[in-house]
Amino acid sequence: MRSSNPVFSRRGFSRDTGGYAGFDAQQAGTATNPYATNPYAADPVTGMPQAPARGHVMTMDDVVSRTAMTLGTVVLTAVISWIALPVDPANINKSYGIAIGAALIAMVLALVQSFKRKPVPGLILGYAAFEGVFLGVISSATSTYFGGGVVIQAVLGTMCVFAAVLFAYKMRWIRVTRRFTGFVMAAAMGFMLLMVVNLLFSLFGGGDGLGFRSGGLGILFGVVGVILGACFLAMDFKQVEDGIAYGAPREESWLAAFGLTLTLVWIYLELLRLFQILSGDD
Repeated sequence: MRSSNPVFSRRGFSRDTGGYAGFDAQQAGTATNPYATNPYAADPVTGMPQAPARGHVMTMDDVVSRTAMTLGTVVLTAVISWIALPVDPANINKSYGIAIGAALIAMVLALVQSFKRKPVPGLILGYAAFEGVFLGVISSATSTYFGGGVVIQAVLGTMCVFAAVLFAYKMRWIRVTRRFTGFVMAAAMGFMLLMVVNLLFSLFGGGDGLGFRSGGLGILFGVVGVILGACFLAMDFKQVEDGIAYGAPREESWLAAFGLTLTLVWIYLELLRLFQILSGDD
């Protein structure tokens, strides 16, 4: 399985198509035990490792610590931007301009990292910092126009989605397979295409475009967006699990943190939009 997340799409933590390059390559066109060629897997008879444990490999502690650093940077810069860049209803375009500028910089840094062969912590933390500025301004604007409860609901909702998907994944209620990945990828591409079309209609035609982000249709698409985010989260968990199983280099934990942050930001923004619509309907 290859993750849909662009951070992982060029890495081979796959159980189905071959393991991490150089550590668990399988013969092309053959279906074998995913651990058959892994020199660090336990012997099927004795249960003992077939080779000494290799240092400098990715562990769950590495993923947790890197993810905490990346998400911590997002939260910190979001809080700072909320306080330092208060939204003025009389000059809302300035606030939105800052948010869009920060989002564009974050997107560029994310794309640069996605095309790097190795993770660059500076790029990842830079992305997190500018993404935090964007989220801080957008959240502040949401609090100004819809009330602070909407932001709190989106934060709590994101945490609940994360916890629920993690629990379901650990219980094996969610199984990330080729079919699952293909379906989610196709759905995500269609979702993004519709959002781009809606945005273009809103820019050139005014109003809410085709209405995909308002009213009943907006609620439906918001729910779909959250579900897609949850599916991406399951794929990220799968990649982390495979990376640890195949002894990926420790530096890959930065990519795991990057991928999880991208997905959580997606879920938060979808929930924020969803609760904005629900609040406006009250």
